[in-house]
Amino acid sequence: MTTPAHTTASRPTWTPPAGRPPLSSRMMRASWRRLPAGRYRAGWEPGLVVPAADGSPLLTDHYFPRAEGDFPTLLVRSLYGRGLPWSSLYGVLLAEQGFHVVIQSCRGTGGSGGRFHLWRNEAADGLATVAWLRERPWFDGTLGTVGPSHLGYTQWALALDPPPELKAMVVQTGLHDPHRYFHAHGALHLENALITCLGMTHQHRGLVPFAKATLRLQRRMRRITTAQPLRGAHIPVLGDEAAWLDDVLAHPDADDPYWSGARLGEVLDRLSVPTCLIAGWHDVMADQSFEQYERLRRAGCETSLLVGPWTHTSVFQQGWTEAFTETLAWLRAHLCADRSGLRPAPVRVHVGGEDAWHDLDAWPPSTTAASWFPSPGGRLIRQAPTDSAPLASFRYDPAAPTPSLGGRLLSPTAGPRDNSALEARDDVLTFTGPPLTEPLDVLGPVSARLTVSSDTGHTVVFTRLCDVDAQGRSVNVCDGVARIRTTAHTPAEVTVPMSATAHRFPAGHRLRWQIGAGAHPRYARDPGTGESPLDASVFVPVVVTLHTDSALTLPLASVEGSPKR
Repeated sequence: MTTPAHTTASRPTWTPPAGRPPLSSRMMRASWRRLPAGRYRAGWEPGLVVPAADGSPLLTDHYFPRAEGDFPTLLVRSLYGRGLPWSSLYGVLLAEQGFHVVIQSCRGTGGSGGRFHLWRNEAADGLATVAWLRERPWFDGTLGTVGPSHLGYTQWALALDPPPELKAMVVQTGLHDPHRYFHAHGALHLENALITCLGMTHQHRGLVPFAKATLRLQRRMRRITTAQPLRGAHIPVLGDEAAWLDDVLAHPDADDPYWSGARLGEVLDRLSVPTCLIAGWHDVMADQSFEQYERLRRAGCETSLLVGPWTHTSVFQQGWTEAFTETLAWLRAHLCADRSGLRPAPVRVHVGGEDAWHDLDAWPPSTTAASWFPSPGGRLIRQAPTDSAPLASFRYDPAAPTPSLGGRLLSPTAGPRDNSALEARDDVLTFTGPPLTEPLDVLGPVSARLTVSSDTGHTVVFTRLCDVDAQGRSVNVCDGVARIRTTAHTPAEVTVPMSATAHRFPAGHRLRWQIGAGAHPRYARDPGTGESPLDASVFVPVVVTLHTDSALTLPLASVEGSPKR
């Protein structure tokens, strides 16, 4: 693909329309504080029609700076509509900073023609939109992309065959692998799947329809997540257009042909477009962001990583100052040749327990692996066991499943939470270390090696690292899940990835390791029979036994760099 000439002389004159951005977008813009000051007034050109790859009309809004001269263009492709919050987060804010911003509704959403599909059309429609941009009199041939979640997925899709105009990407908490989002580590990610389906099905219709659908799902969440079987239980609540979710959930195998074309990891190994990644420690897509950073750096792509103390949604409230500042600096550096805002280190992370930002040369940084072991009396010790004897057992009853609390959720209960009530349950094991005599810094991927048996041979294990303060309050740091299949009463060993963290356990605090057999409705209940959770109609209680040769492994490091509070 060759780059067409985009000289001022070859482009027709463009007269900016008089429209102002929507009042709702301007009001949201006015509510933010501590953001970089705008340089221009923003204009608005709504309802443009862009032909998709098959000719379907894609509705598109154009935001622009009211000033003479050439400005780079940013493409935002959304299946969640073109209004709030995107109209303000990207349209108004970035037009004020000197960018043309094109916000487009993906096909089958937000008034665009054609039929929506989770992944099949994004690459071709993205390239068709760039072809349309080349014909705009205001397009100067310099293009960037920006956006979170599925808006990040549309960026990776465009980057499969990147147009020559594409000079920068900013992927904010975005995914490249839909299968992993719904099915990672053998568990069905139920609650997040339902909330994602809600957003994809209703958010592009507008705030009022979306709010009504959200309340309807909240009221009926328990009914849906405890249905026997699960298949189709969400359709009476979310509507017939949400029927696609059953297909997604019915294909847990990553190698199933169903996922052909959905997983975009190949782009990470060959991309050369400078890419900024923004993630949160409690974001549902954090693991995908960490993989993106590692693979892009390995491929030699210029890449930066910012990780804050956010969930998937709170980044747009409590984290927007940091996220927007990072976004703007990256776009100016690579689209406007102004690198003055870039930090010298490629990685910046927020360290929990210290509440400070640190710049790092790499992620994960150099660390030393250290293991803790469960022992009788609920103690967590450093001394390795000499055998693999049964240590403790608990009974998991799917009729009264262990509830999910905090962590990587899309619901308002996401993030760090007091786990005291959860840990008081009979179906949760806890092992607690002694008070620390000095701070302990954990930076990088956490994992657990579990030796577990069950009386049916089938179970899920959920494991979590918590920080217990001097008053006994236990707060979750990171966690993970895995599915175990063996013969009845036969121990099986499994390594459970518990994601990554950057957390300081202060002196006087204690480490706590929490182990259970589920976190419902975050994960679908395991029926205990080996049947798929989606189709099971019979559920049986399971007795789970933990063995002494289990271990919790933490990456220990000294936090270097000047903290930025």
